[in-house]
Amino acid sequence: QVHLVESGGGLVQAGGSLRLSCAPSGSILRINEMGWYRQAPGNQRELVAGINSGGITNYADSVKGRFTISRDNAKNTVYLQMNNVKPDGTAGYDCDAKITTRGGCGVRSRDDWGQGRQDAVFS
Repeated sequence: QVHLVESGGGLVQAGGSLRLSCAPSGSILRINEMGWYRQAPGNQRELVAGINSGGITNYADSVKGRFTISRDNAKNTVYLQMNNVKPDGTAGYDCDAKITTRGGCGVRSRDDWGQGRQDAVFS
């Protein structure tokens, strides 16, 4: 079964930049709407940024002006560009999306959480 795969986490100094990626492990028809979420230990999971199939975006107030979500439809990849990072953004990041696949049973859409939580440490 095709799944979304996450990449790009790491350790970054405060004020620096980091880019996360979410891409399919195999062939898919398209990614529909997608959200990037984060969760720090002991905290609730929160939506950081979202983008729909038409490119409309939304952001948590805490990251507006610093983070940018974008998509490359040719690659079926969604990115989260994090600029001017702050220590309070340290967390595990995950992508969640509605994806459309085509197989022997036909075309269908389903929700999929990306595999490989990306830890981002901002110091």
